[in-house]
Amino acid sequence: MAHPPRIPSRQRDKNANDLLIKGIVVALIGLAVLLAPYVSQSPEMQAILAGSALVGWFALVLGIAFIVQHLLRRRAGK
Repeated sequence: MAHPPRIPSRQRDKNANDLLIKGIVVALIGLAVLLAPYVSQSPEMQAILAGSALVGWFALVLGIAFIVQHLLRRRAGK
């Protein structure tokens, strides 16, 4: 069975850092969506934003998963 091609160290580090950045951004978006109903002043807007809580939780969990994956890859690389 053929081995997959080796990824250079610099490219691997860049991919890991990209994963961390994506994780942070997605988690922040999730937090913003979850906290938006409490910041909004209009009751109609609060109702609309409260309906998007599922999307906010999904983004938050996905962002945390990216961050954990980055940390696991970093630990395995050392």
